[in-house]
Formats: sequence, structure tokens, C-alpha cells
Amino acid sequence: MISYRPFYETLLEKQTTEYQLIFKHGFSANILHRMKHGMAITTTTLDKLCEILECGVSDILEYIPESTE
Repeated sequence: MISYRPFYETLLEKQTTEYQLIFKHGFSANILHRMKHGMAITTTTLDKLCEILECGVSDILEYIPESTE
């Protein structure tokens, strides 16, 4: 499972808001909505977020293995 928890921690660390992403950088509110709900985003979006936040992919998302029993 992909988690976007690191993205929200990075936003806080970089003192950036979702509002700034939408209105300053032209991000669609739909993209942020998808991330909040754990849905897929494109690698283009991921690349743009890394560029804006000056961070690596691991600062945006993480892989959490599903437990197998």
C-alpha cells in the first residue's frame, strides 16, 4: 500500500500549505484530494511535487507492505 503520510510531514517541515500548492503552483485540488484518500497520482505529479518542495520521492510517499497472515 502506498501512503502519502510523508507528504504532509514535508509540507509542515517546508512551511508550505495545500493552499499555496493550489494557488501559487497551479496544483489541482483534485490531486490533493486523491492523495488524502490514498489514491494513485502520476509520476509527473510526483516529479512536480519533488521539484516544488525540493525533496526526494521518499519525502512524498512510502510503501507499507500489507500484512499477510
